[in-house]
Amino acid sequence: MSSSGNIVVWLILLVSKFIMISMIEGEPQVPCYFIFGDSVVDNGNNNDLITTAKANYFPYGIDFPTGPKNGRFTNGRNKADFLAELIGFDNFIPPFAIARGPEILKGVNYASGAAGIRDETGYRLGDRISMNRQLLNHQVTILRINSILRNVTAAKSLLNKCLYTVDMGNNDYLNNYLQPKYYPSSLLYTPEKFADVLAQQFSRQLKTLYGYGARKVAVSNIGLLGCLPEETRVFGRNASGCVDFINNYVQLFNDKLKPLIDDLNTNLSGARFTYINITSISLGGPANDFTVFDKPCCIVSDAIAKGQCKEGEIPCSNRNQYIFYDNFHPTEVANLATAKRSYNAFLPTDAHPMDISQLIQTQ
Repeated sequence: MSSSGNIVVWLILLVSKFIMISMIEGEPQVPCYFIFGDSVVDNGNNNDLITTAKANYFPYGIDFPTGPKNGRFTNGRNKADFLAELIGFDNFIPPFAIARGPEILKGVNYASGAAGIRDETGYRLGDRISMNRQLLNHQVTILRINSILRNVTAAKSLLNKCLYTVDMGNNDYLNNYLQPKYYPSSLLYTPEKFADVLAQQFSRQLKTLYGYGARKVAVSNIGLLGCLPEETRVFGRNASGCVDFINNYVQLFNDKLKPLIDDLNTNLSGARFTYINITSISLGGPANDFTVFDKPCCIVSDAIAKGQCKEGEIPCSNRNQYIFYDNFHPTEVANLATAKRSYNAFLPTDAHPMDISQLIQTQ
């Protein structure tokens, strides 16, 4: 056999071996996963910030493998952790605050408690990493990836194949528009106009993310904030059991977000954005073992970080039956349920135009 023939055979054997190893090791369905968002998916970026919006203390993390110092706003894993598992990652995606070296090639989590689409959102609680700052941090990561790979083209190709999830907008209402004592937005804008301004800014941010190489992007809408225990405590309940006017405000934004996603897909070459409908996911689907829908599992604080777990207090023991861990954030089992429905839609209304399992298969 000629030398060129030997090389071909060698390459075939090498590729076959690689495929077999990948199958055995269960390689992730995408090479990397980048996470943008607020406290719903924060995994420690706020730990060292000067802010009350942090969760690196007991009873947060009571069911997490490494304990309460991990910085997640729940008793165990959050939604992004479960999505990473569903996609096939063996390890947690590291927070930007400590992500270093080759591990960033697998992805980075930029999420920050109290962060919003608008820069001023959440300022009363202290420092937080807004969506604009998260995008700047992603630029830093891209430069680091370029340095590791020593090839800009290879770095761009990698980034094009990754999954990106964005969970933003909750705090633009909770820690901005709904607090006129501290933020002027509700005095400057009607609910309709605020939703419009918010959607326009979010569109620019998502286009920036696209410009940095993102092609497969799952964007969650804002859920039923009027059903959060903290909001029903402050504003009281309507016949629905929730605060209807808050849910109506949020729906104004969600109604703009879905066509915004369609617009991005139409006008950005190669873009594969998808809309994850948290409202649909929270309202319907398979029966769970939840028995407590409107109360927190932990004892909540009445200090400046109102609604978060009170430090050192023992939470409920039947955590798998609660939707809420504190007055704002889901329990681990609720996070798992949301992640599963985001990844593999149960209802047609859960995702548009596709769920995450379909998104990561797109070319």
